[in-house]
Amino acid sequence: MPIMDFLAQNARLHPDETALVEINPEKGHKTEKWTEFSLVETDPDKAYRREISWQDFDCRANRFANLLLAHGVKKGDKVAILLMNCLEWLPIYFGILRMGALAVPLNYRYTAEEIKYCLELSEASVLVFGPEFVERIDSIRDDLSNIRLQFYVGTKCPDYAMSYYKFILYCSSRNPNISLADDDFAAIYFSSGTTGFPKAILHKHRSLMHAAMVEQAHHGQKRGDCFLCIPPLYHTGAKMHWFGSLVSGTPAVLLRGVKPKWIMEAVSNENVTIVWLLVPWAQDILDAIERGEIKLKDYRLDQWRLMHIGAQPVPPSLIKRWKQYFPHHQYDTNYGLSESIGPGCVHLGVENIHKVGAIGKPGYGWQARIVDSKGSDVKRGEVGELIVKGPGVMTCYYRDEEATKDVLKDGWLYTGDMAMEDEDGFIYLVDRKKDVIITGGENIYPVQIEDFLRSCEWVKDVAVIGRAHKRLGEIVSAIIELKEDADCTEADIAEFCNALPRYKRPYEIIFDKVPRNPTGKIEKPKLREKYGALELVAQQIAK
Repeated sequence: MPIMDFLAQNARLHPDETALVEINPEKGHKTEKWTEFSLVETDPDKAYRREISWQDFDCRANRFANLLLAHGVKKGDKVAILLMNCLEWLPIYFGILRMGALAVPLNYRYTAEEIKYCLELSEASVLVFGPEFVERIDSIRDDLSNIRLQFYVGTKCPDYAMSYYKFILYCSSRNPNISLADDDFAAIYFSSGTTGFPKAILHKHRSLMHAAMVEQAHHGQKRGDCFLCIPPLYHTGAKMHWFGSLVSGTPAVLLRGVKPKWIMEAVSNENVTIVWLLVPWAQDILDAIERGEIKLKDYRLDQWRLMHIGAQPVPPSLIKRWKQYFPHHQYDTNYGLSESIGPGCVHLGVENIHKVGAIGKPGYGWQARIVDSKGSDVKRGEVGELIVKGPGVMTCYYRDEEATKDVLKDGWLYTGDMAMEDEDGFIYLVDRKKDVIITGGENIYPVQIEDFLRSCEWVKDVAVIGRAHKRLGEIVSAIIELKEDADCTEADIAEFCNALPRYKRPYEIIFDKVPRNPTGKIEKPKLREKYGALELVAQQIAK
């Protein structure tokens, strides 16, 4: 069963109910409701709130599918999406899937050269883009020989593109009924690029369907729920969590912004019951509460039942603080990769909050193992590489046979994450395989030091990297982003680190902003590039 069948089902069963709401907190207070009679050129950036029903969502998807077919796009072609989160995003995505093409979502932070690289690697022939990207597309459009169609979502359409709003007016809102099977290719996603240039990840329709089933099984979305979606839709994480709303036929809110006040207002005003946060956003909310900028009594929050976090290891200290202010919340975390169609191949479960810090056990329909360098299972309590297997594993890295062979072996996906399993079978992430620091012959796992430092009252965020050292091989360097009101020195941090074993204490401490990508992952390559060539401090901080 293709994932698009859920959309058609919701349009049939709940035609007039709200499917999607877009909130743009920086733009006035105008509210706009989409219908089949409002298919006109619009400017999303001028409306504070826009919404669309399930019936109109389905019709929009059909119209875009028929628009592509009318312009010669065929089943198996690739259609790239370069849009900020907006109400148009998902109807376009589903229109692509519905006519049998492959959706190719692109990271909105890509430079012009990265856009060009990904379009060429994926062999996309169609590009859908928004006003934020005109300058980047202008600079490379003469080099995009594979792109034969460009659709523009916004006002002031460039002369080389076709207006999405104008052209779908003339297309049928009926389902084109293209035959699709589980083994047909559905999408190409790109790796986050935290370990190098993005790889193209090819998935079949069965992967998308499995992601929806996993999300529904883990978080039990039901009638009356409403999901707040903040992370970017181009990434598997946000979209696959939203699939739970698709399966249950319940509304979701796309919030364009991450300020704590905006998040709390959206939860309160839109009757939100489920929120997926990244660690920095949860941290910001707690800090705002503790500074008095957020007063919980000012918001309607009783309906909020679940807060879950993903994309990175979660410090237990953060959840302990969260439960102090939101004691009735269920908490969950999900682990996954774009190669495993996003979150859920390992899953903690709301009933296991006593194991906070773990990523959990194999998720719905998944298997997981922890293995050594030869692929043999390690003993419980020992560190090895986490590998997973299930219906959501990618087909391959598109057009990269060697990279595929490195990570796909006998149906198992080698994640590159180092992990260990406790006596109860719960899996804990230790670190990325490539991020392990070897200092004086000892293996140091940065995540363990990062978790420790995040428990410090002055620390807002932290990243630990290895730096080359003539005698020790590598040293531990801690890049620390302090809270706004923090008043501390390197010596204060060094004293705090005395609670760590000597060999784990940071050799140097650097106060700086911690860069993260839109999915919340620390961009350690940027930090290594920034600090790798610097002269090391002469005196070791942790003696």
